[in-house]
Amino acid sequence: MSSSDVVLVIVVATALAFDFTNGFHDTANVVATSISTGAAAPKVAIGAASILNFVGAFISISVAATVANDVVNAAVITPTIIFAGLVGATAWNLVTWWFGLPSSSSHALIGGVVGSAVAAVGFNAILAEGLIGKVLVPAIIAPILAFLVAGVGIGASYRIIGKQRPGVVKRGYKYGQVASGGLLALAHGTNDAQKTMGVITLALIAHGNLGAGADPPLWVIASSAAAISLGTYSGGWRIIKTTGTRIIKMDSVQGFSAQGAGAAVILASTHFGYPLSTTHVINGGVMGAGAAKRVSAVRWGVAGNIVTAWILTLPASALIGAAVYGITRIFGTGALGPLLVTVMSLSLLAATFARRSRRGAPVAAS
Repeated sequence: MSSSDVVLVIVVATALAFDFTNGFHDTANVVATSISTGAAAPKVAIGAASILNFVGAFISISVAATVANDVVNAAVITPTIIFAGLVGATAWNLVTWWFGLPSSSSHALIGGVVGSAVAAVGFNAILAEGLIGKVLVPAIIAPILAFLVAGVGIGASYRIIGKQRPGVVKRGYKYGQVASGGLLALAHGTNDAQKTMGVITLALIAHGNLGAGADPPLWVIASSAAAISLGTYSGGWRIIKTTGTRIIKMDSVQGFSAQGAGAAVILASTHFGYPLSTTHVINGGVMGAGAAKRVSAVRWGVAGNIVTAWILTLPASALIGAAVYGITRIFGTGALGPLLVTVMSLSLLAATFARRSRRGAPVAAS
């Protein structure tokens, strides 16, 4: 096996590891509202979400095509650049998960790859039109749209149920949450798993295994679907608490409206190939569902912390990706740099979790 083949294997493994962290980091997006209102038991909600994430990954490849072809110039990208970007994205995912902040895995991935590409080649590696039109603009519009759709939905829902008995309403909307939560999980798998597919496809194009503009092979789709599904099943309990209880004190009507708004926006964006942040969308929906009932119902301080994490995600992951690329280049252009970075990253991760465990603080409360 040549040095370039070794790098490609490392890239694919790192991409799937990122996809796994995407799953457990973004589990909250899918299940937090259903769990917080009691519409579904935690284990049932997470199990169903993991299955639907897997199924959703096979529905479309439009987002994968965007990531592979419209954000960076595939002609100047190397597997090492992609590796550095993936490490940057995974590192930011773990940092924000550690502090319970629902940041965007999607933007972390794109930011990491953009940062490492700029460090390696310069700004000529970036396709500005695609980055702005298919990433940055949707990043701003999508959560606002979800906020508005959820607000309209909650207003309409309260008008419909205004004269109904509370017990009937609560029971009915809990069933509705099961359906809207399932649709949200399907939408999450459809949009989010495709980003990893796109990155692996980009690596295969850079390595010469695929031609420019090629679609992801079936094994790439299946492995990406499996990784995000397993990550979802592992659960992201810290972020579940933030999304499900700390932004607003949610009832089943609000949960249904937030989930429905999130699913609608994500599925529409996926159709047009936008690599959307499901984190941005569902939290926008949660805020909209709370604010439509009563503006003071939203804990705006918590919401502000979340928005700050969103703003920091692209530049922070880009800086980490650029730094990782710089480290790999110290050891040349072969496989040694990525191998050493992988070993150092795993060692640091193991030491951090071991130190946390010795202090008696669980990493994730179930």
